[in-house]
Amino acid sequence: MTTSTKLLPAPVIDETVRLLIEHYVFPEIAEQLAGLLQRRLAEGAYDVDGAEELARLVTADLQSANSDRHLRLKHHADPVSPKEGAASLDAMRRDFDTSLGGAPRVQLLDGGVAVVELAPMLFPLEWAAEPLGAALTLASRAQALIIDLRTNRGGDPDSVAFVCSHLLDERTHLNTMHWRDGDRSEQSWSLPHVPGARFGDSKPLYVLTSDSTFSAAEELAYDLQQLGRAVVVGERTRGGAHPCKGWTVHPHLEATVPMGRAINPVSGTNWEGTGVQPDIPCAAADSLARAHALALARLTG
Repeated sequence: MTTSTKLLPAPVIDETVRLLIEHYVFPEIAEQLAGLLQRRLAEGAYDVDGAEELARLVTADLQSANSDRHLRLKHHADPVSPKEGAASLDAMRRDFDTSLGGAPRVQLLDGGVAVVELAPMLFPLEWAAEPLGAALTLASRAQALIIDLRTNRGGDPDSVAFVCSHLLDERTHLNTMHWRDGDRSEQSWSLPHVPGARFGDSKPLYVLTSDSTFSAAEELAYDLQQLGRAVVVGERTRGGAHPCKGWTVHPHLEATVPMGRAINPVSGTNWEGTGVQPDIPCAAADSLARAHALALARLTG
């Protein structure tokens, strides 16, 4: 049996405001949102009974200025560690252990077309290199490849580069992250070597997306699309291009604050707010059959 204590919103808001001012990639918007949260607190808008309701209200206010879906107050049903990033990492580890390391399906369809599903996340590369490498090596002999990101909600940019490295032959500039901290930029490139075999850059490649494909999964689709390497099939994605960190601000609440923004070297922009626009728009449920048909037509044409 557990006993509940009344939720005090002020310490949660104060700490969220501090994190915003200190870390948010857009300092002017951080100031604007900090003022909004403090006004709403003073008005009593956050005087609610539960952490889940507070998370919903604060997230709506945080996203009111520029609809940044990475900027949120996230509720966790189980108490989370106060250590920076621990809340997300613990949940991520559980998902990793129950999804074959983020590569739950490798399948061979008719005509030598392989499907590799990457879900529910692109996990930290130190965990995921082995399962991702194994899945992509297994699929490397296929005549065409479909990467299924329809249920992938994001993850590690290093894992994005790792996957791209199996799908390209030459070392390639994929993305540049501009970080607020130190006003610095950091380039992401495909790797010169991969464990196992590469699928390479000459055979047909398709990427499946849905309206819930998010963050690093969007980067994977966008990078390959901008390079002209893959045909994106499915729905427009959710539109989150700002890498973030999480801080525990209450035993059940985590503030996630974007600290940088992605800039693609081909387009000069990113998918923030707009999502990745599919080359072949169709319902997510129909996208696998559509991509398979496209691959067969290309292989036999």
